[in-house]
Amino acid sequence: MLIDSHCHLDFPDFAADLPGVIARAKAAGVTGMLTIATRVAKADTYRAIAEAHPEVWYTIGTHPHGAADEPDVAAGAIAEIAAASPRCVGIGEAGLDYHYADAAPEAVQERVLRAHIEAARLSGLPLVIHARDADDHMERVLSDEMGHKPFRAVLHCFSSGKRLAEAGVELGLFVSFSGIVTFRRSHDLRDIARSVPLDRILVETDAPFLAPEPHRGRTNEPAYTADTARSLAETLGLPAEDLARITTANFFSLFDKAAGATPRSGA
Repeated sequence: MLIDSHCHLDFPDFAADLPGVIARAKAAGVTGMLTIATRVAKADTYRAIAEAHPEVWYTIGTHPHGAADEPDVAAGAIAEIAAASPRCVGIGEAGLDYHYADAAPEAVQERVLRAHIEAARLSGLPLVIHARDADDHMERVLSDEMGHKPFRAVLHCFSSGKRLAEAGVELGLFVSFSGIVTFRRSHDLRDIARSVPLDRILVETDAPFLAPEPHRGRTNEPAYTADTARSLAETLGLPAEDLARITTANFFSLFDKAAGATPRSGA
């Protein structure tokens, strides 16, 4: 049993065959999927997917790429949307991404991130954090906010430096690994994975992006969580079934609302 802790089932890549995508995931042993929001304005879309497919939960939030579109999103409004549905089990994804020159201004991204942190506190749900090319700034924001009042969170699709992973663990966060950890040149990332406590590790696809080996170049999908998990298990020196058990338990520990809305298929 595996859980894909981060995918985007609302993306056009899956529109023509979403039932097939979910069926392939279940056939690969991926019995639960968390589809992640990128815009609060699309809340109805995420809810409809989760309600139509009992294997799926969802989150609500604004991706940093959309921070300029939703710069004044209110923490209370996000928390209210999350509370309205038993299948909305997290906040985000939100964060900081300075990779692209035309990204929203840093101040706007930070404001939106802090609003989502407050939404996580208000709702009691974990925050899904996106961090790219913003390690130092992200560490400062997380340390500052955690110092005011704790909240739960995961650093998703981790590809940052070792210091941010260490800081996240010190602050009580989880760290999620995607198909990047399977890439031949990801030696540093595999070293970071070995340093993360086993009770803080999650696996994900970030589908439709970042297909793991041996699927690179294809559209990623939740079924490929199994490939990432096998590679991560090898990196950590664990049997694949142990890694699956550990990461599934971690998922339900962090996204504990999902434990009360588990897939009717038995996941």
